[in-house]
Amino acid sequence: MTEDPTLDAPGPPAVSAAEPGSAPGAPSPGEPDAYDNRRQVLYWRLLSRLFDAEEQPALESASLGVVEDIGLPSALLDPGASLDSVVQRHPELAAEFDGLMTPDDDGDGSRDGAAEVRRAALVSKVLLNVFSTGSGTVSAKQLARWQADAGWLERAMGCPPGGLRGGRAAGSGLDAGGIGPELAAIEGDLVGRMRLREVLADPVLAARLTPSMSLIEQLLRDKGNLSGVALANAKSLIRRYVDEVAEVLRTQVEKSTVGELDRSVPPKRVFRNLDLNRTIWKNLTNWSPEEERLYVDRLYYRHTVRRTTPQRLIVVVDQSGSMVDSMVNCTILASIFAGLPKVDVHLVAYDTRSIDLTPWVHDPFDVLLRTNLGGGNDGPLAMAMARPKIAEPKNTVMVWISDFYEFDRSQPLFEGIEAVHRSGVKFIPVGSVTSSGRQEVNPWFRERFKALGTPVVSGHIDKLVHELKTFLT
Repeated sequence: MTEDPTLDAPGPPAVSAAEPGSAPGAPSPGEPDAYDNRRQVLYWRLLSRLFDAEEQPALESASLGVVEDIGLPSALLDPGASLDSVVQRHPELAAEFDGLMTPDDDGDGSRDGAAEVRRAALVSKVLLNVFSTGSGTVSAKQLARWQADAGWLERAMGCPPGGLRGGRAAGSGLDAGGIGPELAAIEGDLVGRMRLREVLADPVLAARLTPSMSLIEQLLRDKGNLSGVALANAKSLIRRYVDEVAEVLRTQVEKSTVGELDRSVPPKRVFRNLDLNRTIWKNLTNWSPEEERLYVDRLYYRHTVRRTTPQRLIVVVDQSGSMVDSMVNCTILASIFAGLPKVDVHLVAYDTRSIDLTPWVHDPFDVLLRTNLGGGNDGPLAMAMARPKIAEPKNTVMVWISDFYEFDRSQPLFEGIEAVHRSGVKFIPVGSVTSSGRQEVNPWFRERFKALGTPVVSGHIDKLVHELKTFLT
């Protein structure tokens, strides 16, 4: 019996750019057409390049034939060409990258084979530039190029640059699953492979760095070893990143967060407070059809006085090594709320020690320079510092950001949290707070918080902003 070739494992299709420009004939059901073959060539090349940096001549020549036949530049196949340089030379491609990898909502079941091949070529370029990072030392220029390419991937997935990496922007038009953490991990690896101290000591090289969470984490860990020009450049990068994140978060914290209306105080009877719509509605029974007039026997005014009782916000942040992104985001968020009227903000950071950062809460840059990232958690020590700050429990919210992995002192910390909650304080436990929403929380604490009626808030910073605005407005 002869072997059935259809049972063989599929390999890279033997495809040339044959029949350039010709439309494929109608294939039998299940039989790949010319467009399918061309698309497979491009994706086989992508996989080959991702797992082995050495090029496969057959795949390279076949891919070049496909790309040139569909009218795309051969630079898309050049591993050394950044997406910025490709778009600079071919600006008409910029619009094609936007939303390139978002779902197609047409839903009519039709296929455009030529468009699928074109999309495969563009997607392959984006993925290869971002996920094939090689090995060895990384220069500031290489890091900046990768960050720019990662920005193009984020745009292709429907979100702004920085959105998936837990950077300056949050939110995405696509449920990106685990891609955000993977991008952050790759960026962290690149930063780790860079001779950062040498780069910071050179103003020209330092100017090429783009602030990111991975870079800020490395700077905060190494700041004690920096001095002179290197330290000044490090501070400048931290300041830039803080300002950029603050600008994004500030748009989410609306100016209306200034206290709820106090309806116990009668509205002031002045014209600017007149509620015209309510006045007309309440006096409609006085309408005279004969005279076509509305007789008003009572005016209604809007309440404008707000409660004067200050709200107290106590933020406790785990500053152990695994919580760097939370430390940065929550420090900036605390400073924004501290700038609002009638909100009294206190900030405590802890690992195996505890430090009261309240005097510097208005300047997140200063706070971050005073932190000392370390390992381990001693939550009861932080609670001992935070609890005396509670003056009026009903007007206090305590936000505790941690993964709650304690040094065998879980029970004492939870007992302290339970006592604070039962006193009337609004207690909000939060897993790690990032822009991508990644979090990991000790299951022991997670179950007990749920039973207490204070479930752990999602790690996405938008959720924390919403919780705080709900309580403080």
